[in-house]
Amino acid sequence: MASKRFGKLPPRYKFILNRYPDERLSKCPICDKPTHARKFALFIHIDGWGPMAMGKTSKYCSPCELIMVHQHELEADLEENFRRLAPEFIGNDYLVIGTVEKKIWQQGLKGAGTEFKEILKSVADFKQVYKLDVKPAGWYRADEE
Repeated sequence: MASKRFGKLPPRYKFILNRYPDERLSKCPICDKPTHARKFALFIHIDGWGPMAMGKTSKYCSPCELIMVHQHELEADLEENFRRLAPEFIGNDYLVIGTVEKKIWQQGLKGAGTEFKEILKSVADFKQVYKLDVKPAGWYRADEE
């Protein structure tokens, strides 16, 4: 059975949401190469509000095509946006679905209204979503993983 996709573009990029504020991911968790900053237009669904495209500068690993977003930074950006738009949606659950083509996102910033069907034509779901688990530093017994 084929998996369902949200966007109409082929899946692009891999994604990881870093929920640990003290872990900065200066190296890629997959290939261990240095990461760099890059801006993406993320396509996010917020419960009760619906979908939105938001520009976010994130860590990125070019060889792995991995976007690494720090959860506390993303939530601060969402809170700032909703403080002006609709404060009642602050703190609602959300899901980062994929990316939007930058030119479509930039048109939305200029106030050029685009129909939802048209926006979906420029959304690419993530190829794969990873979960980051961090083991705190310290001494462990030999029989502990």
